Amino acid sequence: MTTALEIDRAPARWMAIGFYTTSIIFNLCLISQLLTVGVAYFNNPGWWNIHVWLVRGYGGLSLVLLGWALIAPFSRRIRHLAASLPVLLGLQFASIHLKSPLHLEILHPLIGFTLLYVSSSLVHHLSRTLSSSNYHKNQI
Repeated sequence: MTTALEIDRAPARWMAIGFYTTSIIFNLCLISQLLTVGVAYFNNPGWWNIHVWLVRGYGGLSLVLLGWALIAPFSRRIRHLAASLPVLLGLQFASIHLKSPLHLEILHPLIGFTLLYVSSSLVHHLSRTLSSSNYHKNQI
């Protein structure tokens, strides 16, 4: 027989698994984008279009992850990592589209690698959280 406490935990667990899955998809999109920029730069410039198309396709996931992190019972660490994603994506767009005498476009690759690091950290942290015994105590 299922207890009331187990019923209360079930939606939180499914919410966390869905969030984890979405964060993995976001991370895979970032990796794909990094690979396409490498192919575009070193082999075939036609891949630039795919590089641009990818970010336009998955960029909205950063806002989905942020909203999800704010409404679900996640730790502050997970919320901060999720909140960093749209900020870093915004800086990515700004660094490549805003032309200034300071040549801020040189920050574009650095911001991109920071974005990949934050996204990978989010996936890693969620993986550890979901597999830990603390999760079963309803502490996401």
